[in-house]
Amino acid sequence: MAKKHDCRTFHHHCGPAGAVYGLGFIGAAIYYISTATGFWIGVLGFLKAIIWPVFLIYHAMGFLGM
Repeated sequence: MAKKHDCRTFHHHCGPAGAVYGLGFIGAAIYYISTATGFWIGVLGFLKAIIWPVFLIYHAMGFLGM
């Protein structure tokens, strides 16, 4: 019979990754919003700041020729 897992016994340690994403989000949001020329461009910049890792990986892969 399958063993049930007690949720209290598992600890997920992903603090450093969350901190990097959080700092990256704040930096990207400040950059995109400060360079926006209008309200809706600022909203788009905020949305871009949420998914900044996508841009990072895309450009890194392009730079590496993959």
